[in-house]
Amino acid sequence: MGTPARTLDQLNKVVVAHLDGRRLKGYAYDFSALKDSFNLLPQEDPLQGRGTKLEMKDLKAVFFVKDFVGNRDSHESELIEPKAHGRKIEVTFRDGERIVGTTEGYNPQKVGFFMLPANPKSNNLRMFVITKNARQVRLI
Repeated sequence: MGTPARTLDQLNKVVVAHLDGRRLKGYAYDFSALKDSFNLLPQEDPLQGRGTKLEMKDLKAVFFVKDFVGNRDSHESELIEPKAHGRKIEVTFRDGERIVGTTEGYNPQKVGFFMLPANPKSNNLRMFVITKNARQVRLI
């Protein structure tokens, strides 16, 4: 797994959405948009260095979040601010979940692509969508 991070600020908080509906929370270690897998360190005691290897092929998306709690009463906006940077994009997954935001790097030939949420107040900082596991990707 390589050398583990020494401090929490070296790690990204993520919520990982699996194709089977599970959502795992933890810290992404050695994540790369160019790789087929990465390690997820546990939410509790992530610096202990033992992670779970996750394969991109088994995932819908990886949500890079501000915190693990989020806000259940908050709903993701589908309205993209006119000043938003990048191309407006809508992703619909096989299970019907839909996310809207902007992207600067959608390429259907790549493993995935990063999106920024439509709502700047979202708990999501950015999302990494696994291209082949989306039912539809539409530039809007």
